[in-house]
Amino acid sequence: MSVRKKAAVIGLGHQALGDHLPGLADSQFAQLAAVCDTDPGRVTAQAQQHHVPGFTDIRALLEDVRPDFAIIAVPHHVGREVIETCAAAGVHVMKEKPFATSPAEAAELVALCDKAGIELMVTVQRRFHPLYIAAMQLLEQIGQPYLVEGRYTFHCPDPAAGWRGRASLAGGGALMDMGYHLIDLLIWYLGLPDRVLADMSTAAHPDTEYDAEDTVLVHLAYDHGLYGSLFISRSAGPKTEHLTVTGPRGTVVIERGRLRRLTPDGQLIESLVREPASPTTAAAQIDFFCRVLDGARTNPSGPAVHMAHAAFLAAAYTSQTSLTPADPKEYLL
Repeated sequence: MSVRKKAAVIGLGHQALGDHLPGLADSQFAQLAAVCDTDPGRVTAQAQQHHVPGFTDIRALLEDVRPDFAIIAVPHHVGREVIETCAAAGVHVMKEKPFATSPAEAAELVALCDKAGIELMVTVQRRFHPLYIAAMQLLEQIGQPYLVEGRYTFHCPDPAAGWRGRASLAGGGALMDMGYHLIDLLIWYLGLPDRVLADMSTAAHPDTEYDAEDTVLVHLAYDHGLYGSLFISRSAGPKTEHLTVTGPRGTVVIERGRLRRLTPDGQLIESLVREPASPTTAAAQIDFFCRVLDGARTNPSGPAVHMAHAAFLAAAYTSQTSLTPADPKEYLL
Protein backbone atom coordinates (compact mmCIF):
# COMPACT_ATOMS: atom_id res chain seq x y z
CA MET A 1 0.00 0.00 0.00
CA SER A 2 2.48 2.60 -1.25
CA VAL A 3 0.06 5.46 -1.97
CA ARG A 4 -2.11 6.61 0.91
CA LYS A 5 -5.82 6.74 0.24
CA LYS A 6 -7.64 10.06 0.10
CA ALA A 7 -10.26 10.49 2.82
CA ALA A 8 -12.91 13.16 3.25
CA VAL A 9 -14.51 13.91 6.61
CA ILE A 10 -18.18 14.88 6.30
CA GLY A 11 -19.59 16.39 9.47
CA LEU A 12 -17.30 18.37 11.76
CA GLY A 13 -18.88 17.88 15.16
CA HIS A 14 -17.40 16.44 18.34
CA GLN A 15 -16.83 12.94 16.94
CA ALA A 16 -14.92 14.15 13.91
CA LEU A 17 -12.76 16.54 15.91
CA GLY A 18 -12.09 14.07 18.72
CA ASP A 19 -11.63 10.84 16.77
CA HIS A 20 -11.70 10.92 13.00
CA LEU A 21 -9.45 13.87 12.19
CA PRO A 22 -6.80 12.82 14.76
CA GLY A 23 -7.16 9.24 13.54
CA LEU A 24 -6.42 10.27 9.97
CA ALA A 25 -3.40 12.26 11.15
CA ASP A 26 -2.07 9.07 12.77
CA SER A 27 -3.03 6.72 9.92
CA GLN A 28 -0.48 4.71 7.98
CA PHE A 29 -2.60 4.21 4.89
CA ALA A 30 -4.91 7.22 4.56
CA GLN A 31 -4.64 10.99 4.55
CA LEU A 32 -7.15 13.77 4.93
CA ALA A 33 -8.08 15.23 1.53
CA ALA A 34 -11.09 17.45 2.35
CA VAL A 35 -13.58 18.45 5.02
CA CYS A 36 -17.29 19.23 4.74
CA ASP A 37 -20.00 20.60 7.02
CA THR A 38 -23.13 22.71 6.71
CA ASP A 39 -21.55 25.28 9.04
CA PRO A 40 -19.20 27.52 6.97
CA GLY A 41 -17.33 28.60 10.10
CA ARG A 42 -16.46 25.04 11.05
CA VAL A 43 -15.39 24.31 7.49
CA THR A 44 -13.10 27.31 7.31
CA ALA A 45 -11.50 26.57 10.68
CA GLN A 46 -10.77 22.91 9.95
CA ALA A 47 -9.72 23.49 6.33
CA GLN A 48 -7.20 26.08 7.45
CA GLN A 49 -5.95 23.97 10.35
CA HIS A 50 -5.42 20.87 8.21
CA HIS A 51 -4.45 22.63 4.97
CA VAL A 52 -7.12 20.90 2.88
CA PRO A 53 -10.04 22.21 0.83
CA GLY A 54 -13.30 22.76 2.67
CA PHE A 55 -16.87 22.40 1.39
CA THR A 56 -20.43 22.99 2.51
CA ASP A 57 -21.78 20.91 -0.39
CA ILE A 58 -21.09 17.17 -0.45
CA ARG A 59 -21.54 16.76 -4.19
CA ALA A 60 -19.02 19.51 -4.90
CA LEU A 61 -16.54 17.79 -2.59
CA LEU A 62 -16.98 14.41 -4.26
CA GLU A 63 -16.65 15.91 -7.75
CA ASP A 64 -13.67 18.15 -7.04
CA VAL A 65 -11.64 15.94 -4.69
CA ARG A 66 -12.73 12.42 -5.72
CA PRO A 67 -11.81 10.80 -2.39
CA ASP A 68 -11.33 7.07 -2.04
CA PHE A 69 -13.61 7.04 0.99
CA ALA A 70 -15.56 9.38 3.23
CA ILE A 71 -15.89 9.33 7.00
CA ILE A 72 -19.48 10.36 7.78
CA ALA A 73 -20.24 11.83 11.20
CA VAL A 74 -23.53 13.67 10.72
CA PRO A 75 -26.84 13.87 12.62
CA HIS A 76 -28.71 10.58 12.47
CA HIS A 77 -31.58 11.82 10.33
CA VAL A 78 -29.31 12.88 7.45
CA GLY A 79 -27.02 9.85 7.47
CA ARG A 80 -28.95 7.99 4.81
CA GLU A 81 -28.88 10.92 2.36
CA VAL A 82 -25.14 11.32 2.75
CA ILE A 83 -24.55 7.60 2.22
CA GLU A 84 -26.72 7.69 -0.90
CA THR A 85 -24.73 10.63 -2.27
CA CYS A 86 -21.42 8.88 -1.66
CA ALA A 87 -22.69 5.61 -3.12
CA ALA A 88 -23.86 7.39 -6.28
CA ALA A 89 -20.30 8.69 -6.71
CA GLY A 90 -18.76 5.27 -6.03
CA VAL A 91 -17.11 6.50 -2.82
CA HIS A 92 -16.67 4.03 0.04
CA VAL A 93 -17.95 5.00 3.48
CA MET A 94 -16.96 4.82 7.13
CA LYS A 95 -20.18 5.67 8.97
CA GLU A 96 -20.35 6.92 12.54
CA LYS A 97 -22.87 4.87 14.52
CA PRO A 98 -25.74 4.16 14.34
CA PHE A 99 -25.80 2.45 10.98
CA ALA A 100 -29.51 3.20 10.59
CA THR A 101 -32.44 4.45 12.65
CA SER A 102 -34.81 1.58 11.77
CA PRO A 103 -34.71 -1.97 10.35
CA ALA A 104 -36.33 -0.75 7.12
CA GLU A 105 -33.69 1.93 6.61
CA ALA A 106 -30.96 -0.59 7.44
CA ALA A 107 -32.27 -3.06 4.83
CA GLU A 108 -32.46 -0.32 2.21
CA LEU A 109 -28.89 0.78 2.93
CA VAL A 110 -27.65 -2.81 2.68
CA ALA A 111 -29.23 -3.07 -0.77
CA LEU A 112 -27.90 0.35 -1.76
CA CYS A 113 -24.30 -0.52 -0.85
CA ASP A 114 -24.55 -3.85 -2.64
CA LYS A 115 -25.93 -2.24 -5.79
CA ALA A 116 -23.33 0.54 -5.80
CA GLY A 117 -20.51 -1.89 -5.07
CA ILE A 118 -19.15 0.17 -2.19
CA GLU A 119 -17.78 -0.91 1.15
CA LEU A 120 -19.33 0.58 4.27
CA MET A 121 -17.89 0.14 7.75
CA VAL A 122 -19.70 1.33 10.87
CA THR A 123 -17.30 2.99 13.31
CA VAL A 124 -17.72 0.80 16.37
CA GLN A 125 -14.13 1.35 17.42
CA ARG A 126 -14.14 -1.01 20.37
CA ARG A 127 -13.91 -3.88 17.89
CA PHE A 128 -10.46 -2.55 17.00
CA HIS A 129 -9.24 -2.02 20.58
CA PRO A 130 -6.84 -4.70 21.91
CA LEU A 131 -8.63 -5.13 25.25
CA TYR A 132 -12.03 -5.72 23.67
CA ILE A 133 -10.46 -8.20 21.26
CA ALA A 134 -8.70 -10.00 24.12
CA ALA A 135 -12.00 -10.21 26.00
CA MET A 136 -13.22 -12.67 23.38
CA GLN A 137 -10.48 -15.08 24.44
CA LEU A 138 -11.14 -14.66 28.17
CA LEU A 139 -14.84 -15.30 27.69
CA GLU A 140 -13.95 -18.80 26.55
CA GLN A 141 -12.52 -19.48 30.02
CA ILE A 142 -15.69 -18.90 32.08
CA GLY A 143 -18.01 -21.53 30.61
CA GLN A 144 -21.47 -20.91 29.18
CA PRO A 145 -22.47 -17.39 30.33
CA TYR A 146 -25.66 -17.09 32.37
CA LEU A 147 -25.50 -13.41 33.37
CA VAL A 148 -24.55 -10.22 31.52
CA GLU A 149 -24.59 -6.68 32.92
CA GLY A 150 -23.73 -3.56 30.97
CA ARG A 151 -23.53 0.03 32.15
CA TYR A 152 -22.62 3.20 30.26
CA THR A 153 -23.31 6.56 31.90
CA PHE A 154 -22.12 10.13 31.90
CA HIS A 155 -23.59 13.52 32.76
CA CYS A 156 -24.65 15.71 29.86
CA PRO A 157 -25.64 19.16 31.17
CA ASP A 158 -28.45 19.47 28.63
CA PRO A 159 -29.73 16.21 27.08
CA ALA A 160 -32.37 18.24 25.24
CA ALA A 161 -29.86 20.30 23.28
CA GLY A 162 -29.96 20.24 19.49
CA TRP A 163 -31.12 17.38 17.33
CA ARG A 164 -30.14 14.74 19.90
CA GLY A 165 -33.07 15.75 22.11
CA ARG A 166 -35.67 15.10 19.39
CA ALA A 167 -36.59 11.49 18.66
CA SER A 168 -37.86 12.40 15.18
CA LEU A 169 -34.33 13.51 14.23
CA ALA A 170 -32.14 11.23 16.33
CA GLY A 171 -34.27 8.10 15.95
CA GLY A 172 -33.98 7.67 19.71
CA GLY A 173 -31.98 8.94 22.63
CA ALA A 174 -29.35 7.42 24.89
CA LEU A 175 -29.99 3.87 23.67
CA MET A 176 -29.72 4.75 19.98
CA ASP A 177 -26.67 6.94 20.47
CA MET A 178 -24.19 6.03 23.21
CA GLY A 179 -25.96 2.74 23.93
CA TYR A 180 -25.06 1.54 20.44
CA HIS A 181 -21.57 0.67 21.72
CA LEU A 182 -22.92 -1.67 24.41
CA ILE A 183 -25.37 -3.20 21.96
CA ASP A 184 -22.51 -3.86 19.56
CA LEU A 185 -20.42 -5.58 22.25
CA LEU A 186 -23.40 -7.64 23.38
CA ILE A 187 -24.14 -8.88 19.86
CA TRP A 188 -20.46 -9.41 19.05
CA TYR A 189 -19.75 -11.46 22.16
CA LEU A 190 -23.07 -13.15 22.91
CA GLY A 191 -25.39 -12.81 19.92
CA LEU A 192 -28.81 -11.23 19.54
CA PRO A 193 -31.12 -11.76 22.56
CA ASP A 194 -34.42 -13.58 22.18
CA ARG A 195 -36.34 -11.08 24.32
CA VAL A 196 -35.85 -7.52 25.49
CA LEU A 197 -37.93 -5.42 27.84
CA ALA A 198 -37.09 -1.72 27.97
CA ASP A 199 -37.99 1.15 30.27
CA MET A 200 -36.97 4.71 29.37
CA SER A 201 -37.02 8.14 30.96
CA THR A 202 -36.99 11.80 29.92
CA ALA A 203 -37.16 13.07 33.48
CA ALA A 204 -33.63 14.38 34.09
CA HIS A 205 -34.68 17.93 33.16
CA PRO A 206 -38.39 18.24 34.04
CA ASP A 207 -38.55 21.89 32.98
CA THR A 208 -37.22 21.17 29.47
CA GLU A 209 -39.10 19.67 26.54
CA TYR A 210 -37.44 16.73 24.81
CA ASP A 211 -38.60 13.24 23.84
CA ALA A 212 -35.34 11.35 23.15
CA GLU A 213 -34.67 9.32 26.29
CA ASP A 214 -31.89 10.39 28.63
CA THR A 215 -31.94 7.10 30.58
CA VAL A 216 -32.85 3.53 29.64
CA LEU A 217 -32.83 0.12 31.29
CA VAL A 218 -33.08 -2.90 28.99
CA HIS A 219 -33.69 -6.37 30.41
CA LEU A 220 -32.27 -9.17 28.25
CA ALA A 221 -33.11 -12.85 27.90
CA TYR A 222 -31.74 -15.67 25.74
CA ASP A 223 -33.59 -18.94 25.34
CA HIS A 224 -30.51 -20.94 26.39
CA GLY A 225 -30.54 -19.42 29.89
CA LEU A 226 -28.54 -16.21 29.67
CA TYR A 227 -30.14 -13.18 31.30
CA GLY A 228 -29.08 -9.66 32.14
CA SER A 229 -29.50 -5.95 31.59
CA LEU A 230 -28.05 -2.84 30.01
CA PHE A 231 -28.26 0.49 31.82
CA ILE A 232 -27.50 3.61 29.79
CA SER A 233 -27.82 7.22 30.84
CA ARG A 234 -26.57 10.50 29.44
CA SER A 235 -27.78 12.41 32.47
CA ALA A 236 -26.50 10.38 35.44
CA GLY A 237 -22.86 10.75 36.44
CA PRO A 238 -20.20 9.73 37.14
CA LYS A 239 -18.88 8.54 33.81
CA THR A 240 -18.80 4.76 33.78
CA GLU A 241 -18.53 2.09 31.11
CA HIS A 242 -18.35 -1.64 31.61
CA LEU A 243 -19.72 -4.96 30.41
CA THR A 244 -19.62 -7.86 32.88
CA VAL A 245 -20.23 -11.44 31.75
CA THR A 246 -20.54 -14.28 34.27
CA GLY A 247 -20.41 -18.03 33.74
CA PRO A 248 -20.00 -21.06 36.02
CA ARG A 249 -16.20 -20.73 35.95
CA GLY A 250 -16.01 -17.03 36.71
CA THR A 251 -16.55 -13.51 35.42
CA VAL A 252 -15.02 -11.29 32.75
CA VAL A 253 -15.20 -7.54 33.39
CA ILE A 254 -14.57 -5.36 30.35
CA GLU A 255 -13.92 -1.69 31.00
CA ARG A 256 -12.38 1.06 28.91
CA GLY A 257 -8.68 0.60 29.54
CA ARG A 258 -8.95 -2.49 31.75
CA LEU A 259 -9.92 -6.15 31.34
CA ARG A 260 -10.24 -8.61 34.24
CA ARG A 261 -11.06 -12.28 34.72
CA LEU A 262 -12.35 -13.22 38.18
CA THR A 263 -13.06 -16.45 40.03
CA PRO A 264 -16.70 -17.30 40.83
CA ASP A 265 -16.25 -15.66 44.26
CA GLY A 266 -14.77 -12.50 42.74
CA GLN A 267 -11.04 -13.02 43.21
CA LEU A 268 -8.76 -11.68 40.49
CA ILE A 269 -7.21 -14.31 38.21
CA GLU A 270 -5.67 -12.06 35.57
CA SER A 271 -5.95 -8.55 34.22
CA LEU A 272 -4.86 -6.49 31.27
CA VAL A 273 -4.47 -2.73 31.34
CA ARG A 274 -4.00 -0.39 28.42
CA GLU A 275 -3.34 3.28 29.00
CA PRO A 276 -5.64 5.58 27.01
CA ALA A 277 -3.88 6.61 23.83
CA SER A 278 -6.33 8.39 21.56
CA PRO A 279 -6.45 8.44 18.57
CA THR A 280 -4.84 4.99 18.38
CA THR A 281 -8.12 3.06 18.05
CA ALA A 282 -9.55 5.46 15.46
CA ALA A 283 -6.36 5.18 13.40
CA ALA A 284 -6.45 1.38 13.70
CA GLN A 285 -9.97 1.25 12.30
CA ILE A 286 -9.12 3.62 9.46
CA ASP A 287 -6.09 1.53 8.54
CA PHE A 288 -8.14 -1.67 8.74
CA PHE A 289 -10.73 -0.14 6.41
CA CYS A 290 -7.97 0.73 3.93
CA ARG A 291 -6.94 -2.94 3.96
CA VAL A 292 -10.58 -3.90 3.36
CA LEU A 293 -10.65 -1.61 0.33
CA ASP A 294 -7.47 -3.28 -0.97
CA GLY A 295 -8.99 -6.74 -0.52
CA ALA A 296 -6.50 -7.73 2.19
CA ARG A 297 -9.14 -7.96 4.95
CA THR A 298 -12.82 -8.76 5.20
CA ASN A 299 -15.16 -6.14 6.64
CA PRO A 300 -16.12 -7.09 10.25
CA SER A 301 -18.52 -4.18 10.71
CA GLY A 302 -20.38 -3.96 7.43
CA PRO A 303 -24.04 -3.25 6.68
CA ALA A 304 -25.27 -6.84 6.99
CA VAL A 305 -23.73 -7.16 10.46
CA HIS A 306 -25.58 -4.08 11.68
CA MET A 307 -29.01 -5.34 10.67
CA ALA A 308 -28.98 -7.04 14.09
CA HIS A 309 -28.32 -3.73 15.84
CA ALA A 310 -31.26 -2.10 14.09
CA ALA A 311 -33.45 -5.05 15.09
CA PHE A 312 -32.36 -4.79 18.75
CA LEU A 313 -33.16 -1.07 18.82
CA ALA A 314 -36.54 -1.54 17.16
CA ALA A 315 -37.48 -4.26 19.64
CA ALA A 316 -36.41 -2.13 22.60
CA TYR A 317 -38.40 0.91 21.49
CA THR A 318 -41.43 -1.26 20.70
CA SER A 319 -41.17 -2.87 24.12
CA GLN A 320 -41.05 0.51 25.83
CA THR A 321 -44.24 1.56 24.05
CA SER A 322 -46.15 -1.71 24.51
CA LEU A 323 -44.87 -2.42 28.05
CA THR A 324 -44.26 -6.02 27.00
CA PRO A 325 -41.17 -7.99 25.96
CA ALA A 326 -40.23 -7.99 22.27
CA ASP A 327 -38.15 -10.41 20.19
CA PRO A 328 -35.42 -8.60 18.20
CA LYS A 329 -35.30 -11.44 15.69
CA GLU A 330 -38.80 -10.50 14.53
CA TYR A 331 -37.33 -7.21 13.27
CA LEU A 332 -34.63 -8.76 11.11
CA LEU A 333 -35.64 -7.92 7.53
